[in-house]
Amino acid sequence: MTMIKCISPVDGSVYAEREAMPLEAAKQVVARARKAQKTWAKRPLEHRIQLVLKGVARLNEMKDEVVPELAWQMGRPVRYGGEFKGFNERSNYVAEIAGSSLAPIVIENSSSFERRIEREPHGVVFVIAPWNYPYMTAINTVAPALMAGNTVIIKHAAQTLLVGERLVRAFVEAGVPDDVFQNIFLDHDTTSALIAAKSFDFVNFTGSVEGGRSIERAAAGTFTPIGLELGGKDPGYVMEDADLDAAVDTLMDGATYNSGQCCCGIERIYVHESLYDAFVEKSVAWVSNYKLGNPLDPETTLGPMANKRFAAVVREQVADAVSRGAKALVDPKLFPQDDGGAYLAPQVLVNVDHSMPFMKEETFGPAVGIMKVRNDAEALELMNDCQYGLTVSLWTKDAERAARLGRDLETGTVFMNRADYLDPALCWTGVKETGRGGSLSVIGFHNLTRPKSYHLRKALA
Repeated sequence: MTMIKCISPVDGSVYAEREAMPLEAAKQVVARARKAQKTWAKRPLEHRIQLVLKGVARLNEMKDEVVPELAWQMGRPVRYGGEFKGFNERSNYVAEIAGSSLAPIVIENSSSFERRIEREPHGVVFVIAPWNYPYMTAINTVAPALMAGNTVIIKHAAQTLLVGERLVRAFVEAGVPDDVFQNIFLDHDTTSALIAAKSFDFVNFTGSVEGGRSIERAAAGTFTPIGLELGGKDPGYVMEDADLDAAVDTLMDGATYNSGQCCCGIERIYVHESLYDAFVEKSVAWVSNYKLGNPLDPETTLGPMANKRFAAVVREQVADAVSRGAKALVDPKLFPQDDGGAYLAPQVLVNVDHSMPFMKEETFGPAVGIMKVRNDAEALELMNDCQYGLTVSLWTKDAERAARLGRDLETGTVFMNRADYLDPALCWTGVKETGRGGSLSVIGFHNLTRPKSYHLRKALA
């Protein structure tokens, strides 16, 4: 018997554990989902939408349980109130556009022909969700998949073991049929075996690059469509005409919020030489104001990283950069709570360059490097010098300049004067080793369905 355990970053204790489901039992879960899908898809679209929204509302009613659970599982301070703002915004938006996104494309409707393209649900959608934003990342696929007529099976990361269980409970209590939305606990081998056996009609994975490669290997030859959101090393670029204080506030928040454990968090910043010194000084002051501590304490503004092994990666990258000539500017004495384990002080590094893994490999922690640049061409070359491409944050008063740079940037999203935000009206997507596919927006609905063409000839004369 394999047990899946959540080790709490708060105190290192086993916060929750569940038995991994054997392969044959997991196949039965899939079979129930497949049997339920046809009936679910035949329900009116508006009925499915309303049931999903009722599930969202039911989860909101569980807020007093959900928020401390998140703190115990992955360390986010309770003062931030969970993920309900983004969770609700995304759910409500996809509900608003579901009808238009799934509507047939009518080419002709005459006395002679009906020609149209309709959208059909894939069938059984498998969502493998991450721990860093376990509710928001999951709902990106769960809500539109269910609305489109798919059934959904969700598997959550061990670090947020209880999230899938709670999501399904909320939706079922709101009226979504049991077999339409199911939670499952699986080990990696069983997960791969299910994918290799063509158990699912669509697989969505958010996680590490190596995890994405494992999903692709398991699905090889099955022709199962896959959506992948993997690593990131998102840059910011502060131009000479930027609003300096706004840039510092947003980019430092983007680099350190959630202990830097954000898919689109800012991990490297390039600043025009005319603003560099002021930007660095203000950034160090900004980061130094954090209060590191127990996430259950309402006064804590920076909690532990989700696991001590994640914090170890950050420490190793920072130490390596310093050994190569980088300079760490945040005084560690300001953060006596840094215990060498999951509790990690934030850090700002200068004298960095792209020979250092810290500036090219994903850090996923509250540490950021800042480099001086002379012009757009230099900044562009550095921003593209990376194996990832999720978002870029450009800081300027000139939208035309930002758009011009954006066309040459190898990224999924170009932000101007903001960062670390997912707009549900836009497609969330990446390039290079960040993955493939896209969620939310009308494109997200299209990725969760398949086109079927109808060419109906009415008259033979």
